[in-house]
Amino acid sequence: MIPILIMSASLTVLAMSATAEPAAHVEAANQAALREPSRAGYVDAVQVYPYSEGALYRLYAAPERVTDIALQPGETITSVAAGDTVRWTVGDTMSGSAEAKRAHILVKPFSAGLSTNLIITTDRRVYRLQLLSTSATSMAAISWTYPAHELLALKRKDASAEAAKPAAAGVAVEDLNFDYVITGDKPAWRPIRAFDDGRQTFIAFAPDIAVGEAPPLFILGPDGEAQLVNYRVAGRYYVVDRLFGAAELRLGEKAQQIVRITRTEPGRRKDRRAS
Repeated sequence: MIPILIMSASLTVLAMSATAEPAAHVEAANQAALREPSRAGYVDAVQVYPYSEGALYRLYAAPERVTDIALQPGETITSVAAGDTVRWTVGDTMSGSAEAKRAHILVKPFSAGLSTNLIITTDRRVYRLQLLSTSATSMAAISWTYPAHELLALKRKDASAEAAKPAAAGVAVEDLNFDYVITGDKPAWRPIRAFDDGRQTFIAFAPDIAVGEAPPLFILGPDGEAQLVNYRVAGRYYVVDRLFGAAELRLGEKAQQIVRITRTEPGRRKDRRAS
């Protein structure tokens, strides 16, 4: 009987240890992810947290005080879930209009000494908050800055500015040769025109080429053999520092799409006007 009791006790201890270890990992991870309010983070009465995916944000509230959770302007709430909906009041409202329209979540505890969590999902991201009520300390409002979103917007702005730049400067339109024919497949990246200035060849694509996969360019030799050529990308143009008789844009392996660009004669627009 005694050996059986010892074995049972040992198994119980092992089970408790096995449970305690994962619980400790969860607690450590939550503590590491928790963002507490800081003096430097305040703008007037609003605590502004830098948003980070996976972070937990602390919100201190107090009875008879409403705390405002302000989301990013233009952001749309898809759902709000609180761990304790009996002792916490959670509502939402809107402020502003048009581009300045902003969603707000309003929270208020019924008493001090309560803790729960709140998850807000939107069309842009997920917010995870840890709520704690005290007898007197209450945060008036919290909001976020969005470093990753702002960096992406800056990159898009730079890309748009780059795409708006002319492919070449100081070239008169009347000196350009547009006598090129585009044939072959019709993928989304098919160029809309090709032309040259007597020294360089320019291949123009639709504006959305920047968000899709760009095909490599091959020059076709006299025997029809394709050779990869050096070129650079200027906005939505390929710029080749030479002239060619024929070239191909190729993309894909098994079901390869091929678009051919062929230079025709006689040559220049002004020649055609003179004839």
